[in-house]
Amino acid sequence: MHRLRFTLWIALAEALLVVVHVLSWWLVVLAAAVAVGVWLYVGRRSRSALVREGTWIAAASQLLVTMVPLVLIVAGTVAIVVVALLAVGALIILFAERK
Repeated sequence: MHRLRFTLWIALAEALLVVVHVLSWWLVVLAAAVAVGVWLYVGRRSRSALVREGTWIAAASQLLVTMVPLVLIVAGTVAIVVVALLAVGALIILFAERK
């Protein structure tokens, strides 16, 4: 449970850095690829619990951060669709009114 919480905090901090353009998304993708590679080839085979946990946390947090642009695109698209539906509803109400 602690490693998941730690992973989420790291991902949140890095996601904020990506959103405010302190970190490039491509740099995060590169870091995720390296972290997953280290976890696959070193972390999973290590006898040290610290190395296994540390590489898992690094890989998982980096992979979560790579999802930030996708989440922003989906949220932006949903917001545009909601505004468009509200506008269509308002137009229907306006044109349906008879005087």
